[in-house]
Amino acid sequence: MTILFLYTELASYFLAGVNELVNNGHHVHIVRWPVNKEAPFKFQFPKNATVYQRNDYNTAQLLQLATGIEPDLIITSGWVDKGYLKVSRAFKGRIPTIMTMDNQWYGTPRQKVMKWLAPWLLHRTFSDAWVPGQPQKIYAQHLGFADDKIETGFYSADVPLFAPEAKYRTENEIFPHRLIYVGRYIPAKGMDLLFKAWMELCDEINHDWELWCVGAGELYDQRPIHAKIKHLGFLQPAELKEQLRHAGVFVLPSRFEPWGVVVHEMAAAGFPMILSDAIGSAVRFLKPGTNGYLFKNEDLKALKTALKNTIELPDEKLKQMAIESHHAGISYTPAMWAKKVETLGR
Repeated sequence: MTILFLYTELASYFLAGVNELVNNGHHVHIVRWPVNKEAPFKFQFPKNATVYQRNDYNTAQLLQLATGIEPDLIITSGWVDKGYLKVSRAFKGRIPTIMTMDNQWYGTPRQKVMKWLAPWLLHRTFSDAWVPGQPQKIYAQHLGFADDKIETGFYSADVPLFAPEAKYRTENEIFPHRLIYVGRYIPAKGMDLLFKAWMELCDEINHDWELWCVGAGELYDQRPIHAKIKHLGFLQPAELKEQLRHAGVFVLPSRFEPWGVVVHEMAAAGFPMILSDAIGSAVRFLKPGTNGYLFKNEDLKALKTALKNTIELPDEKLKQMAIESHHAGISYTPAMWAKKVETLGR
């Protein structure tokens, strides 16, 4: 097949899936938005994938580009880019035109307006919807997509990259006594809650654990300086792997996280996890009490309890949790993601 992706912000895990498509003999074309300054990833594109910069094309030129590519399948990131919508609408009825989205249904006024607009805006443009999981499937249903027109599994972590790292938690004699956060330094991630809970816990009990934080963002300059908090800044995937080898438990206190591929990455890497219940991917990769803890969003006391319960566990229990996370993380891979793309193109 010839596959055209009309994408917003690229991520390395997406390219892992594209690499599988290329290896399966498909021709892949990707139109992409500029790199997010808060997540300045350096991408390595598959040799046989053709990449275009969205800023280089106005709507008419974008349509001309797509016409010249002659795709068998178009997969589009949501409905935010009007040029992307026009291209997908032009091909609707001739080939599958797939809308992807990762938002959950909250029943907000804005979502209700989109539900009302969907017959004119979305169903004239897209034949199907592809979402990460069940929380997003509910939204797609509200938008009027029939169950047989909704596919799950839109996101997959780069499992081959992260899965080998599990041995540092499942096989080491001494389990690493370090919590690790991976994400942007922005209000939506709930880092202020995490820092407050952690510093209070450090004042209340003696322990040998540390909190390591990976990322960048608008709140980075406001990061607290504390003896048991280490700020590592933004890391490329290969650099991140090096740091993960010294960490034991993943924590993500997000206030808003429609999915969160990082949870899949950390599960594949064998991390017990502490997650807020606002995180969409928790429904797939966290079994509370089995491979980690789920706490109520914005509940400082519940987060402190989860942190305390975790660091007081014996190493053998943490290793068992790591094994459970690893098994959950390797249950969906870029190769499986590529098979979904092939199915959508039929």
